[in-house]
Amino acid sequence: MIGKFVAHYKILEKLGEGGMGVVYKAEDTKLKRTVALKFLPPALTKDPQAKARFTQEAQAAAALDHPNICAVFEIGEAEGTTYIVMPCVKGQSLKEKIAAGPISVEEALDIAGQVAEGLKEAHERGIIHRDIKPANIMLTEKGQAKIMDFGLAKLTASADVTQTLGIMGTIAYMSPEQARGEAVDHRTDIWSFGATMYEILTGKLPFGPKPEQTLIFSILNDAPEPPSRLRKEIPRPVDQLVLKAIEKDKLRRYQNMAELLKDLKAARLSGVNMPKAEKSIIVLPFENISPDPEQEYFCDGMTEEIITDLSHVHDLLVISRSSAMTFKGTKKTIPEIAGAVNVRYVLEGSVRKAGNNLRITAQLIDSSSDAHLWAEKFGGTLDDVFDIQEKVSRSIVEALRLKLTPEEKQRIAERPISNVTAYEYYLRAYPEIFNGTEQTLGRAVRYLQNALDIIGDNALILSYMAYAYWMYVNIGARQEEYLTKAEECVKRSLAIDPALGKTHVVLGWIQLFTPGAKFDTGLRHFKKGLELSPEEPWALQGIADIYMYSGKIAAAIPICEKLLKLDPLDFHTNWTHAALPLYDGRYDEALRSWLKLYEMFPEYPQAQFYTALALAYNQNIDQAFAVIDKSASLNPDNVVVKLGLMLKYAIEKDKERAYQQMNPEFRKTCLRDGSYCHNLADIFAILKEKTEALDWLEHAVNRGFINCPLLAEKDPFLANIRGEERFKKLMERVKKEWEEFEV
Repeated sequence: MIGKFVAHYKILEKLGEGGMGVVYKAEDTKLKRTVALKFLPPALTKDPQAKARFTQEAQAAAALDHPNICAVFEIGEAEGTTYIVMPCVKGQSLKEKIAAGPISVEEALDIAGQVAEGLKEAHERGIIHRDIKPANIMLTEKGQAKIMDFGLAKLTASADVTQTLGIMGTIAYMSPEQARGEAVDHRTDIWSFGATMYEILTGKLPFGPKPEQTLIFSILNDAPEPPSRLRKEIPRPVDQLVLKAIEKDKLRRYQNMAELLKDLKAARLSGVNMPKAEKSIIVLPFENISPDPEQEYFCDGMTEEIITDLSHVHDLLVISRSSAMTFKGTKKTIPEIAGAVNVRYVLEGSVRKAGNNLRITAQLIDSSSDAHLWAEKFGGTLDDVFDIQEKVSRSIVEALRLKLTPEEKQRIAERPISNVTAYEYYLRAYPEIFNGTEQTLGRAVRYLQNALDIIGDNALILSYMAYAYWMYVNIGARQEEYLTKAEECVKRSLAIDPALGKTHVVLGWIQLFTPGAKFDTGLRHFKKGLELSPEEPWALQGIADIYMYSGKIAAAIPICEKLLKLDPLDFHTNWTHAALPLYDGRYDEALRSWLKLYEMFPEYPQAQFYTALALAYNQNIDQAFAVIDKSASLNPDNVVVKLGLMLKYAIEKDKERAYQQMNPEFRKTCLRDGSYCHNLADIFAILKEKTEALDWLEHAVNRGFINCPLLAEKDPFLANIRGEERFKKLMERVKKEWEEFEV
C-alpha cells in the first residue's frame, strides 16, 4: 500500500492494525494535510455485517463534534474497500502511556475527566462506544485526550446490526452485562470507563491479568480491590467514584456520565491538590549576551544565586537548579516550560558582562496568561553584582505579593562570599562539580582553592569543596584520601557557620560512605540540613534513599513527592521515584518505572543497571542481557556496569566470569554501599555460592540495609539462601533493627 493512491489520498506509512481495521498515515493531496485512513482488513471486506458496522462507526463519529472525540472527515470506497478518513493524531495511546510508568494522580484525573467529557457528549447524542479501553484513547502531544475507534458503537435509535455477532469488546474492560452477551446501554461505557480509570490510577486492571474464562468469572463475581490499596495517595472520594463506576449491578452504577463528571470534579477539588501551586516559579538559565562566550559560567551562577535567594521564601515553591538547567538553550514556549515542571510563574533574563561592566535584564511571566508581570534592566559594575541579585529577588517577591518574614529578608540580603574575584572562582567551580568526572572535579577544587586563597576560610566555599571531594568518592576515585579531605572541609565550614544547611547535607552523604557509620547517622545530618534549608533537594534525596534501604517505604513516599515537585527533571529525583517500588518488592510496577527512566536517561549507568535488574526480577532475561551488554560497551569500568555483568554471568551460571569482575577496587567500592552489597548478595545467591552471598548480605545489613520485608520475603534472588541457619539468624537481627528504626 505504501506510495499508492486511494482516491486523492497518498498512502505514506502503516500506523497500526486492530480487529476492526488497518490504519495508514496518508497525505490528502487536495487539502494538503496529513490524515489517517482506516480500512477494513481484507478478511472482512466481503462480510456485510462487518462492513455495516464499519460504516456505522463513521456515521456515529461524524455526528459528534467534541475536542475529546476524534473527528471523521470522510467515508469512502475504492476498489471494493471501505475506508474512513480521520485526523492523524500525533502523540501516544493511553495504553502506551500507562505502560511507560506511573502517572501522577493529578494527571490521571485530568485524562479521566477529558474522556468522561467526550463520553458524555456521545451518550447525549444517543451513541454508545462499547469498547472503551486505553488502547482506544489517544493523547496528543499537548496532552489532549481523544476517544478513537467507534467500531463497536451502537446508535440507540438505529437497527442493531451487531446483535448477531455475540460478545463484542475487550474482555478486561467489559461490563458484566456485556460479558454475559446481554443487551447493553450507555452504562456499559460507564463500567468500561471505570475499569480504564482504575488502570490509569494504579497501572493495574481491576480484576488482574487472567485467562479468559477466569477473567470473565471475576468480572461477574469478584469484588475489586480499592485503588487506594495499590496506591496510598489516591484520595477516598476517587476510590468511591471508581468503585461505583464498576458496580456489577448497573442499577447501582452511575446512571449517566453527567452524574459521574459531577463527582469527579468534586473529588478533584476536595481530595487532591490539583491546581498548580499558586506561588510557584522556575528561574530559567540566564542567557549570555556577552561578547565573550566564556562568560557562560557567570550567567549560570546568576541563575543559581537567584534560585538560592528565592528558595528562602517559605510561601514560594522554587524549582531546583538541576531541573531549571535542562531548559538551557531551549526552544520551548513559556507555557510548555511551566507545564513541564508544574509551576505558574517563569523568570527569564540575560546577562551582558564586558570587562568590569554588567547589564542584566529580567522579566517575570505568568504562564497561565503569558502576561509579563514585571520587567527591569539593571546596570552597574561587577562590584554591584550582589546588589543586583538582591534587587531581582526582592522584585519577584513584590510582584507576587509575598510578605517576607524578618528572617527571610535577612537570608536574601546575606553575602556569603563578599569578595567579587573569589565569587567568580566559586561560580566557575559550581558547574564543574556537577559534571562529575575526575577532570571536572579537579578543576572545581582548583577554582575553590583560588577563592579560599583570596578570602581565607569561607563556610560556603568549604561546603562546596567538601562536596567536590565527596563526588570523587562517589565516582570511585581514591576513596580514603578524598573522604578524609571532604570531612576536613566540613569541619572547617561548620566551625565558621554551624547553621549552613548545605554543609550538614554534605556531611550526611559523607557518613553514608564512612566505614563503620550507619544510616541513622547520615539521616540525622540530612534532617538537620533540611531544617536549615527546607528546599534542599540533596537532603530530600538522602532521606528518601535511607528510608528505602531501611524498608520504610511509606515514610519515603511523601519525601519523594516533595522531591518531584522541587526537582522534577533531575536524574536522581527520578531514580528515587523509580526505586520506591523496586525496594518494596513490587517488581511489575518497578519495571514500568525503570523503563521510563531508561528512556529519559539512556546514557546513565545507574539507569542501565537498575532497568536490567528490574527486567531480571520480572524474568525478562533476554531484554535484561541486551541492556547489560549495551551498558558494558559504553562504560566498562563503572561499578554498576560491573554489577550488571556479574548479574548476567550469575544467571548464565558462569561463576568464573562473575568472579573476574571482583578486583580489589571494585570490592572496596561495594563494601561502602549497602545497596551494592545487597546486589552482590543477590548475585552470589543465584550462583548458589551461599557463604559468599551471606557474607555480602551481612555487609549490607552492617551498612544499614535493613529492609526486612524485601530481604526476608520479597526478593526472589535470595531464595537459595533463605533456608540457611545463618540467614535466619541474620533476619532476626534485621527484623529487630527494622522495627526499631525511627523515621
